[in-house]
Amino acid sequence: MMEASPSTDPSATTDPPTTTNPPANADPPASTEPPAGDVENVPEMIKDPAFHCDICDAELLFKITQALLPGLATACVDNTTGGVFRSPGSVAADIRKELVEYLTQRTETYVAESVVLEGAPETETFDNPYDIIAFLIDEFAVSKRNLFSRVSALLLSERREDSIDDFAQQMEINGFWPVDKREAIVQTLLKNVDVKNEYHCNMKFETEEELSLHMPTCGFRVMTCENEGCDARFSANKLEKHDSVCPFKIIPCEQKCAAFLIRREMDRHCITVCPMKLVNCPFFSVGCKAGVPSCKIEEHQAEELHYHILYILQGMYKEASEEVLKERVDQLEEKAAGRLANAKTVRSLTSKVKDVDAKLPPLVIETKKEEEAKEPSETEAKPESTDVSGTNENTENAAGTKEVVNSEAAPPSSKDSEEAKETETNDFEAKPRSLEVPPLKKDGEEVPETETKDPEAMLSSQEVPPSKEDSEEASETVVKDAEATTENSVKDTNNETNED
Repeated sequence: MMEASPSTDPSATTDPPTTTNPPANADPPASTEPPAGDVENVPEMIKDPAFHCDICDAELLFKITQALLPGLATACVDNTTGGVFRSPGSVAADIRKELVEYLTQRTETYVAESVVLEGAPETETFDNPYDIIAFLIDEFAVSKRNLFSRVSALLLSERREDSIDDFAQQMEINGFWPVDKREAIVQTLLKNVDVKNEYHCNMKFETEEELSLHMPTCGFRVMTCENEGCDARFSANKLEKHDSVCPFKIIPCEQKCAAFLIRREMDRHCITVCPMKLVNCPFFSVGCKAGVPSCKIEEHQAEELHYHILYILQGMYKEASEEVLKERVDQLEEKAAGRLANAKTVRSLTSKVKDVDAKLPPLVIETKKEEEAKEPSETEAKPESTDVSGTNENTENAAGTKEVVNSEAAPPSSKDSEEAKETETNDFEAKPRSLEVPPLKKDGEEVPETETKDPEAMLSSQEVPPSKEDSEEASETVVKDAEATTENSVKDTNNETNED
């Protein structure tokens, strides 16, 4: 077998490639792509002979990891704003190294500083590790702003925000800062600020075997959701919490129908197609305000038929009382209960109620207003009638007593007696009622005979007593009147005898 002879072709020589140096005044190449493949500087931890469980809360770890890349992009953009020869990608590697060193140093001293400065004015302290690290990232980005970015209005513009988002997305696509390297850094930062051990496992073991046995049962071990469509990652001790809110978990209908569906579609199902969704009764427009499941509408109509008929009659007879209408409903149900039960809409039930109602005797409408008006009118009429009857009796008794007194004085003629009665009644009516009618006694007591027989005595007792002259004149006028009446009566009797 022949050996291959070495090639004598001059092109196959292995001389080092010649490089041409660029001129001194040449501009550096403008590149927007960040450098890749840099060696990551992970902060060194103090070595401990014991075996530690380094598992951290997966959800918080992922959240902080996602915050590192936008923070780095902000520092790079603000550091090169207004620069002609520098781009964010040209400074990304250096600023990333500075960011890691800054966060490591600040997290190691932040807890001690917060304890010392606790309660001091104008100091802001945080308890959640994410809030602490996010605050430190913002603090680092502010320190990297150049002079132009500080004095310009670009900090509050949308153009700056768009530049930061674009550069962060570009670094993510190019793999400038991989996720696994960021997670390693965040684990160290998280342990530095989580002094209460709420978000990482702090257990120590003497042997590696003990640690390996602990790892599958650690409460902070990373788990992924088993529900189809969900890619959430969380710690084992957060399984129940995630399961209670997972949007892809299949659960039974909240309104107790037979359907099973994923949680994120529950609201749409309950509002649209669920047979147990609440709807208004078909007789809502006439007065039934009940909310009924859509699958139980017919059952509701059968159970509430009595009230649906009542609502329709209230619209037909608006002035009728409810008791009268309830009796009418009973009559309608006795007459055609099955025919009315078949009506499923307001229009059909109204027409059937009118047809059956027309075949019954006319409804006697007695409104509530009339019933209420009758009761007070009857009660008020009773005391008025008693008062009037009492005054009439008193006036009759008083008139009778006057007639008796006058008849005893002299027997007048028929004409004179009639005229005398008229004048006496007129005089009696002209007197005040308060003096004319004696007050009635309470509890049905009888009025004394002296009061009924001698009302003039009572009136005279209430009047002012006359003087002597008035009494003498009055006696003379009475005597003259008596003589005149006797003469008139004698003349009348003589005239009658002469005529006969």
